[in-house]
Amino acid sequence: MGKNKSVVVVGGGIVGLSTAYYLHKAGHTVTVLDKSDITSGASFVNAGYLTPSHIVSLASPGMITQGLKYMFNSSSPFYMKPRLDLDFLRWTLYFKKSSTRAKVEKAMPVIRDINLLSRELYEGIRASGDLGDFNIGDQGLMMVYQTNEAFDHEMEVVKKGAEMGLVGKHLSKEELKKLEPGVDFNAEGAILWECDRHTTPPLIMKRMVEYLQRSGVAIHKNEVVTDLSFSEGRISEVKTANTSYKADEVVFAAGSWTSELSKKLNLKLPLQAGKGYRINVEEPTNITMPAILMEKKIAVTPMEGFTRFAGTMEFSGINHTIRKERVEAIAKGVEHYYRGLQIPEEAKQNAKCGLRPVSPDGLPYIGKPKNVSNLTIATGHAMMGWSLGPATGKLVTEIISGAKTSMDISPIDPLRKF
Repeated sequence: MGKNKSVVVVGGGIVGLSTAYYLHKAGHTVTVLDKSDITSGASFVNAGYLTPSHIVSLASPGMITQGLKYMFNSSSPFYMKPRLDLDFLRWTLYFKKSSTRAKVEKAMPVIRDINLLSRELYEGIRASGDLGDFNIGDQGLMMVYQTNEAFDHEMEVVKKGAEMGLVGKHLSKEELKKLEPGVDFNAEGAILWECDRHTTPPLIMKRMVEYLQRSGVAIHKNEVVTDLSFSEGRISEVKTANTSYKADEVVFAAGSWTSELSKKLNLKLPLQAGKGYRINVEEPTNITMPAILMEKKIAVTPMEGFTRFAGTMEFSGINHTIRKERVEAIAKGVEHYYRGLQIPEEAKQNAKCGLRPVSPDGLPYIGKPKNVSNLTIATGHAMMGWSLGPATGKLVTEIISGAKTSMDISPIDPLRKF
């Protein structure tokens, strides 16, 4: 183990805060910089899943074709806004190259391992009492289907999962009713993944910030990183509009903004912002089981105090524009699966969005780029940022501390070739 270091973590989402948490536990002096007030963004609007079962990356065969089909329909679940942007075009090319059966299969054990590590770490954080008591729902996750096509697709995943020790079991219409008796499902059945868990992200984020501040981690909100002093292969200073920070080590955990930061060091990090939306319903819905509505790609999560409906993957650059038609598509999709459920108008008006950082092959970027000796990159988690926050924080801490990493990180090297 190396000596204790001063570390600046750029980014205060679940990845940045988890990194600060484990660095602090390892005895390092930590400063977190975030451009917001840490009350919004992808870490606050996601479905809250811990999902070892999601072993198939977004870059799966046929996804580009599907994306092209959806490209001109702005209310579709997977939407790419056509635009002439060199970074986007390069990313699309890498995404297409990654969308082969062989590459997807190679990524599966990596996704499983990092998810299982993270699930265990969430349990550890809860057991420590550092964040007080919070719920980790362990009923699993249902993949609810209406068509044979969706059923066949998920059964393929079940077959792959079984080879990797993850069990998915089929539920008939009747078994679905038994598991979720308060709901009238318009569905043919579901696949239940008992390995998955669910949580309430806004609660955990708030508690994590409070714990870190109490523990002596400096958290500077509304601090935008404007520049970096870089010489002889090292970052000597992180500059913001207001001040500058010196540190032994720097971590880029700034989500979708990480590629812009990396450009300041001449690092090309293929990354696109995938916008997701969420609707929170505070009225009783009788929903007790987390579910993904397969054909509409909508996630449903019973959380502490409300039910969350989340979905869509919109590639339209870095912006927080709420497209009403996309919110409407989520609400209509939900009502199509849950008979009699009405999403209140107010809940739709209060919909929020967040930007997930998506790498071309669906694997995160975690590690040190060769040409910047004191930088560690931690981003690119796509739809699994929440699921993988603690595992990423732990791995970054091991890298910075010079310890053996909890898993092989070579497949998630930030400078890997596509």
